[in-house]
Order: sequence, then C-alpha cells, then structure tokens
Amino acid sequence: MAQTKVYSLFTDFDINLFKAGKHYRLYEKFGSHIVTVDGIEGTYFAVWAPSAKQVSVIGDFNFWTEGEHQLNVRWDSSGIWEGFIPFVGKGNLYKYKIESHNNGIKTEKADPYARRCEHPPKTASIIWDDNYKWKDDSWMKKRKKHNALDAPYSVYEVHLGSWKRQVEEDRFLSYYELADELVHYVKEMNFTHVELMPIMEFPYDPSWGYQVTGYFAPTSRFGYPEEFKYLVDKLHQNDIGIILDWVPSHFPEDAHGLGFFDGSNLYEHPDPRKGYHQDWKSLIFNYGRNEVKSFLISNAIFWLEQYHADGLRVDAVASMLFLDYSRKDGEWEPNIYGGRENLEAIAFLKELNLEVYQSFPDVQTIAEESTAFTGVSKPVFLGGLGFGMKWMMGWMHDTLDYFKKNPIYRQYHQNDITFSLAYAFTENFMLPLSHDEVVYGKNSLIGRMPGDEWQRFANLRLLFGYMFTHPGTNLLFMGGEFGQYNEWDFQGSLDWNLLDFKPHKDFQNYYKALNTFYKEQSALFEKQFSHEGFEWISYDDHQNSVISYIRKGHDSKNNLVVSCNLTPAVQKDYKLGIPTKGKLVEIFNSDIEEFGGSGVCNAKPITVRKSPWNGKNYSAKVTLPPLGVVIFKIE
Repeated sequence: MAQTKVYSLFTDFDINLFKAGKHYRLYEKFGSHIVTVDGIEGTYFAVWAPSAKQVSVIGDFNFWTEGEHQLNVRWDSSGIWEGFIPFVGKGNLYKYKIESHNNGIKTEKADPYARRCEHPPKTASIIWDDNYKWKDDSWMKKRKKHNALDAPYSVYEVHLGSWKRQVEEDRFLSYYELADELVHYVKEMNFTHVELMPIMEFPYDPSWGYQVTGYFAPTSRFGYPEEFKYLVDKLHQNDIGIILDWVPSHFPEDAHGLGFFDGSNLYEHPDPRKGYHQDWKSLIFNYGRNEVKSFLISNAIFWLEQYHADGLRVDAVASMLFLDYSRKDGEWEPNIYGGRENLEAIAFLKELNLEVYQSFPDVQTIAEESTAFTGVSKPVFLGGLGFGMKWMMGWMHDTLDYFKKNPIYRQYHQNDITFSLAYAFTENFMLPLSHDEVVYGKNSLIGRMPGDEWQRFANLRLLFGYMFTHPGTNLLFMGGEFGQYNEWDFQGSLDWNLLDFKPHKDFQNYYKALNTFYKEQSALFEKQFSHEGFEWISYDDHQNSVISYIRKGHDSKNNLVVSCNLTPAVQKDYKLGIPTKGKLVEIFNSDIEEFGGSGVCNAKPITVRKSPWNGKNYSAKVTLPPLGVVIFKIE
C-alpha cells in the first residue's frame, strides 16, 4: 500500500471560509486536476470525507485496487483528503474507495467534482481537462450592457435526448450535431433563449435528468465537455442565450452518488423528515451544513463561469421552502418558530442568489415555484429570496383549464382568464408552458384544445397570442411551436414529419412571426414586470368572451391595443374604449390565412372617435376574428 505524494492545491485556501460555507469556487481545488510536480505530470485528487478512516483512489491505472494509492488527510480537521499520483492523466477512469470510522463501512464513490463521467450505466469518473477557447466575446460583452428584465425573453425549453434523433442509427444527436441543427432552428424561429432540461450527468434516462449524480459534468450521452461548450458558444455566436435547469433540491440514492458518501449522512440531512423525498425516492441536501452550501453554490457558479450559461432555472423550489411539502401530519417537524418554512433552505437560496448576482449581475436565476410564498423574485435586501424571475404556475393552470373548455361555456369562466392580472406584478413572472404539461396523460397542447382541427389550431394561436401579450416573459416546451399532437416521449423524437402537413407548417410560421413581433415591439417587454406596462380596456365582457387591454413601453407612441376574441363568433363593429384620439392600425392578427386562419381582419385604419367607452374618453369600432387575437397601434 502506498501513500500518494504530499502535494496540495489548498496552500492559498481559506479552510475557515470552507467550514463557514462561504467558499464559492470549490471546483478550483476539489476533484481531479492535471498538474506537474517535480517535473512529472500526473493528477492531484482532493475529496471531502470527514468520517473517513482511509481514502484510496482506485482506477484503471491500478486495476481498481484498494490501498494502492491512498490519499492523505489534511491536518486542519477539515475532513479533506488529498494527494498526487504521477503518470496518471486525461482519460483515466477513477473512483474513491472510502473506509469509514462508522463501523468500518466501505463505500465506492464517483468524484462529486468530476468534470466528466462515464456514459451510463457505467459510473466511473474520468480525469479531464479541455482548455476550450471561447469565441463568444461579442455576446458576453453585450450581455453585460443588457438588462434582461427590460428585454424580450422568449424561451424554447429543450430535452436534448428527444428533440431530434439520428434516424438511421437511432441515436441521440451529439453536442456538435446539435450545435448545427438546434442552433439553426432556434435562430430561424426567433427565440431569444434556449432552456435545457438538466445536462448534468445522471444515471437514469426516465428521470429526464432531474436525478443528478455528476453535478460538475455535462452528460456524456452527447459528447465531451468541450463539445458542450462548443454548443453554448454556437448559441451565443447566433445571439441566443442559454438557461440551464439546475437541481439543488434533491439527488438520487445510487450507490456511486452523493448519498451516505463517507459512511455518514454527509450531503443529505440525517433526519429523513428533512433528508428524504418520498415522491421522488431521493435524498434532500442538508442546507444547514455549511460545506454542503459551499458545494451547491460553487456548482451554480461553475456553470455560469466555466460554461458561460446565461441563467439557471432552479428546479422544485417549493419542495425546498416547506418542511411539510408532500408530507402528511406526523411526517414533518415544525421549525424553531413552530412554522412550516424550511429556514435553512430559505437562507441557502438567499445566499445563492446574492453570490450569483454579485459575480454575474447580467444573468438570471429563475425559480420553478408553485406556491404563494411571497418575495421569490424580490431582492434579498427587501426580504425576498433574490431570484430574477419566478414561473407563473397559477397563470398556466388557469389558462389551460380555460382553453380546454368549449367556447360556448367560456362566458361562465371569464375570471379564469383575467384573474392572473390581479397578482401579475407581485413577482417578476415567467409564463411557462413546460414539459410537465405535455406528459402523463395530460395530452399535448393542441390535443387539449376543443373543436375540429381548424378550431384547435385557432385556439392554440389565440392562447399563444394571449401569452405573448400578457405581462411577463414566456417559455414553451419543444413541439408546441408546430402543434405536436402526441404527448412528449423522452425516448423518441418530436414528430417533425408533421411539418409536411399545411396546418402544422402554418402554425410553425405563426409562432415564428409571434416571436419576431414580440422582439420588435418594445411595449411587450420594456415594462413587463410593472403595473405601468399594462392597462385594462375591458375584462368583464363575459357575454361575448372578449378581453381587451393596452401594453405600454417607455414611449407611449409604441403602446399596443390588444383584443382577444375567445369564441368562434366573428365580432363586427365591436366597440373598444381608447385613451386617446387618432387611428387604430392593425399590425398583428392571428387569423390571417398565412397562419391557417380565416382571413378576417381590419384592412384599413379605423378612426378613433370622441365617444366615451370602457371608462376611456374615446372609442373605435373594430372587427374581431373568430378565436383570434388582434393587435393595433394608435397613430
């Protein structure tokens, strides 16, 4: 048995900062790093295992022999084990063999900080160093000058494994192939951002990536780490931002993962009432342990710094905030004040956002949070959690429930479609129509729409037109932009053959036009999180199932008048209250023939007359197409 050479990357490392949970660049020290010591190239290893009696590096270079290369424990009671192994380098496989002080328990673990992992179902870590040369300087400089909260934000949510497959070989597209095909498609469709479902390494395909074992490694399913960087680079070179789904809420129990790492509950909370998620059969991080906080915040910073991500969408925030989340009475313990809030998780989320925005003020953190918890997207100094945006789950549920109703009954549910404006400005909301809404028997978006085929497409055009003109940013899961009929299948591909049929191709053209229009109209994004950017014209015309409103930007000359006719009946000479005199000019209509509509439109400018209506001093009579959204400018 041999000790590894005494060598350390921790000479300038503040151990007290680590113990206090305030070191946010742990990946610079922990994990495997190719270095040269005394003229010999090899690999330095460092792992945190405070309950360990002995830690060995096992790998293909020592025939996976325990004790052949033992690490040295640091003298400072930090629980860090480290050592240098000469002549071991890029591409070598390894794990840590850990013997615990707890009853001599032995574990065999992948490196929590590994930059690359074996292709599942294999589970070893891989020593890696890519030295990628970025070419996205223009994007990164522009990002620093840009306020994302005051800009268009139309997000295309993608599951890389099922967006499109290589048909002849029935395999995933590689990162390189996606850098051509996905980037070209997203640019052509005029989305501003792509959001990727988790690309951090995960062992089980049916988890969709939400059970992470390799927090610092992009999944090997699609290629090498530098190839993923190339994909990000290509997106940026084409003026497309990238948001990564990030999962600090739970992790799987797989034997090679973080669970029971050194024979103790190192990363997970030891109390199963706080440390085990019954719904997902997974472990929950111990947010009260400082070193675990440092691990998670370092991971968030890692993807923003090393992979140039433009944002993190934080998964399952609600499950972190509440001790009784998905638990019955007796299955949870109140906090010290007798409440249900998880105070440690709340403190962690605040610390996370403070560090992210201090280091990267030009990115966004976005919370998937489904409760009425207040201040999710408010700054920490104002008592909030500090996220940039929050998913508007209430809008999503109410809107989909409304649109699946037969239009003849919508007059009795007017409040469902207008209620979101009662709280639209309490948070910085993103309107999501995500992957969760097109699985498990919920049906596809087009499949939920009532009526014959024409009405289904008209309803979906109307829904998206309403979404883009509603205050807030927006997100759509892949396939929705061309009317995918089947539910999402993570093992297959989107039904691209549907684009051979006119209704689907017309619909795709509609969504492309909607993205383009949205990016060109400042009134739709300049005040998207402020009540100053929205004004009702009429929300109570339930008899006709029509809603009308004004969207406002910084310059009133760019204001838009929006009217949604939520039934198939054409509304002729429909009277709209207008705040100022002039002429109404139709500039967007979801019912034009190019989009598969019936062609009902307002071909000529409409005079605004001095005739009070809807609480406004002026009014105009317009034509509203069936199941259509019409947008006017006042000239």
